[in-house]
Amino acid sequence: QVQLVESGGGLVQPGGSLRLSCVASTSFSAIYALAWYRQAPGQQRELVARITSGGRTNYGDSVKGRFTISRDNAKNTIYLQMNSLKPEDTAVYYCAGAVTGSYDYWGQGTQVTVSS
Repeated sequence: QVQLVESGGGLVQPGGSLRLSCVASTSFSAIYALAWYRQAPGQQRELVARITSGGRTNYGDSVKGRFTISRDNAKNTIYLQMNSLKPEDTAVYYCAGAVTGSYDYWGQGTQVTVSS
């Protein structure tokens, strides 16, 4: 069982930045991949970024060049640095973990609101 706890959400103005954190209850050596997803009201959940145990990263098209996913193995933590935020980035952001091939573990989510 893997528990994931997100933090760092909040209200930010357009063009601003936020950094989200996700702490895992187990060592990253037991986790194949970690990802950030988001879901806006009335929208489907979408992949924002993911990072594998080998360090490979992937990003959703809408955030490429603005968001960066990274990890700190010593702290069992991944981060999502979000720059140049837009109102359309407003959503609940979830951290997800895959021990095998699917994301079976999810955090409770953290709200990000981009508004002036």
